[in-house]
Amino acid sequence: MSLKIYGAPASRTFRSLWAAEEAGLTYENLPLSYLGPEIKAPAYLAINPNGTIPALSDDGFNLFESLAINFYLARKSGKLLPSDARGEALTLQWSFWAASEAEPLIGAWSYHTLFLPPEQRKPEVAADAAAKLPRRLQVLEGALADRDYLLGDEFTLADLNVAAVLFRAPAFGLDAFPRVKAWHARCLARPAAQAAIAMREAKAPA
Repeated sequence: MSLKIYGAPASRTFRSLWAAEEAGLTYENLPLSYLGPEIKAPAYLAINPNGTIPALSDDGFNLFESLAINFYLARKSGKLLPSDARGEALTLQWSFWAASEAEPLIGAWSYHTLFLPPEQRKPEVAADAAAKLPRRLQVLEGALADRDYLLGDEFTLADLNVAAVLFRAPAFGLDAFPRVKAWHARCLARPAAQAAIAMREAKAPA
């Protein structure tokens, strides 16, 4: 099988597994942990010299960064991406927004509230993220004021990338953002998302 996606499903790799499922591509997932020695071995560093997950290898073409991998999978399959320049620009806009505006905050809150051992958590970090995150969610709430999805009536890679980055947002609480709450649930209810979630739950977290 030429298309391989490296990384444990319960990590950022989830985003690319979801994209591969949406794209209908045949692929193999090699569930490497970000803590495992395999990602520091020469064979893997030849694919991703950063020594991080996820990474993709497709018939000699190597790629890292989860959102970039998703753009490749969408383009390769001819799915999920708008055909016009403005639609593609908006997809990039929302993907960059997810990475720069939303992910640092939801990640900090999640780690220092849910994931780190209690003795390693820093309540001040979680509190700072919790104070800043609603402003970002309000941006998303406004974007969904007159549409079901970020670019209109159809699910696109913009929705996938943002919803995947905000995977833990329901634990933070979305009741103050009813459009975001409904949109996020709608995205994660998709069969491809459910398939990727099943992979998350079936294998040990990274």
